[in-house]
Amino acid sequence: MTYNNNIINKYNQLNLDIDNPAKLILMLYEGALRFANFAKKSILNGNIEDKVKYINKTSDIFIELINSLDFEKGGQVAYYLNGLYAYQIELLAKANIENNIEYIDQVIHVIKELIEAWKEETGVS
Repeated sequence: MTYNNNIINKYNQLNLDIDNPAKLILMLYEGALRFANFAKKSILNGNIEDKVKYINKTSDIFIELINSLDFEKGGQVAYYLNGLYAYQIELLAKANIENNIEYIDQVIHVIKELIEAWKEETGVS
């Protein structure tokens, strides 16, 4: 019974986090960072299948971030982020084609900066 209660509590906590849009964006950034690091590790290990999987997962997160932009409310910031996210997808595609971790490192750097700025701007952690 306790095991089931723990699962239910964790599920409910996750739902509370998702109800907070600022927290959801942070979770997406953190997921992108995690998958980008996995992609880098896969390139270094010569694991092509995992490289493709994790690059695709990272790209999917950036696509979701693009889809979540509100250009009316966000104005110039939304347009800037749209370009930034699209460029990260382009870098990930280059990393995939060329097996070049330098592109992944650039993406990782940008994601870390986004996480730091988002936490500072929203106060979420």
